Amino acid sequence: MNDENQFFRPVGDICQRQVVTCHPDQGLVDVVKIMKEKNISSVVVCDDAGAPIGIITDRDLRNKVVPSGRDPATFKVADVMNSPLTTIREEDVLYEALYRMSRRHIHRLVVVGDDGALNGIITDTDILRMQSHSPHQLVRDIEKARSVEDLKVLHARIQDLVVRLSGTTTRVQDLVQLIAHLNDQILLRLIHLVRQAQCPDLPKGFAFMVMGSEGRCEQTLSTDQDNAIVYDDDLSAEDIARIETFSQVLIEQLIDIGVPACPGGIMASHSAWRRSLSEWYRELDRWLITPSPKNIPNVSMFADIRTLHGDVTLERKLKAHIYHRLAENRLFIMRMAENMLRFRPPLGWLGKIKTGTQGAIRGEVDLKKGGIFALTDGIKALALELNALDGGTHQRLQALTRQGVIKPDQAEDLQESFDFLVLMRLRAQVRAVEQGKPPNNCVALQQMSQMEQVKLKIAFEDVAKFQSFISAHFNLNLLR
Repeated sequence: MNDENQFFRPVGDICQRQVVTCHPDQGLVDVVKIMKEKNISSVVVCDDAGAPIGIITDRDLRNKVVPSGRDPATFKVADVMNSPLTTIREEDVLYEALYRMSRRHIHRLVVVGDDGALNGIITDTDILRMQSHSPHQLVRDIEKARSVEDLKVLHARIQDLVVRLSGTTTRVQDLVQLIAHLNDQILLRLIHLVRQAQCPDLPKGFAFMVMGSEGRCEQTLSTDQDNAIVYDDDLSAEDIARIETFSQVLIEQLIDIGVPACPGGIMASHSAWRRSLSEWYRELDRWLITPSPKNIPNVSMFADIRTLHGDVTLERKLKAHIYHRLAENRLFIMRMAENMLRFRPPLGWLGKIKTGTQGAIRGEVDLKKGGIFALTDGIKALALELNALDGGTHQRLQALTRQGVIKPDQAEDLQESFDFLVLMRLRAQVRAVEQGKPPNNCVALQQMSQMEQVKLKIAFEDVAKFQSFISAHFNLNLLR
């Protein structure tokens, strides 16, 4: 197994199974004695049923107990433990574990089963002991970046890493997740640098949100910016002016790093995509009342909002507003579903794949227009009905299956077809990068093996079946 691929092994492969635990009502001094006797740096706190609810680390003792000046004997475990607990499942990959540790500035995660039961613990040292060269090293380098130039170099390294990994057995779902995590890290570090150097006095009541494929964590190598800002209604004019300055500097420097501007101007630096909460409510109402060719894509993209920095409660309020309005006006979801039917898979008579359609040149097919868009937007329309927009296409598909909207075998086919289309797009983009060409969403049939062409035909057929399902589910025959 090559260096990078090691980090896509399941957490369960290397996590520590022997975990020392304690109860929240236990005296802290007793637990510290256990830590000293066993020479360990952490203890997992479990409730009466044995479920993990918190953790105590030696850092907690230094930062919470010592500075307090209290007699340590007066502390209970519950007074010091970190809760709620950050956990990870056994089947999650090691890179996901490293990413969560990095985002939360912690060094260990509690490993749990699907039922939430304690299965083990894993530390960053456990993982990094395997390799010295890894995607995690790239994350660490991003965290240490001091300038836009540093981040520009690291952004190029992300592309190089993806190119190398695309030739391995890494699952496409894990690879796409890796791209999303690394892009998040670049943007978060840039936000830190901008705030530190130019915007140190930003107010708390705002959120910087990413949208579209970035919001769903489904980016590949061909991506531009889609982002927005929402802020509290009670901010002062001075606060709003600071947020405006921040957004313009941030987007300008993001472009300098190598992330292209959105051709349609869907970026937080533009006032149309930087509004107060009540202003966003009114704008969403305007979109949702009129399902026009412009408003439908706007709502579709906005439905994928994900807070990358700031107050996540603002995102929740915006999604709740969308759910409420759509419950009153199902016609919009129907029109949104109807819109995805316009993107028919490129299949001719007898199911033969047609090239040179949907803007692709002769000999090529556009995988996004031919299949990926129909799947993501069709699943999104169904998720809107369920008030289940959180996560990406995979997570929404799972929610739809749990609720009985989609049968398990249909969901499995859709997930497999979606992953295959994304994989073929990513490989085509990697080939373009290796040839010094700009990556796009098209693939040449002659560059695919016979087996891949058969799978592509099956994927397009699954898309066509799904469009028929969507048409029946939303009664689109009633629309005029």
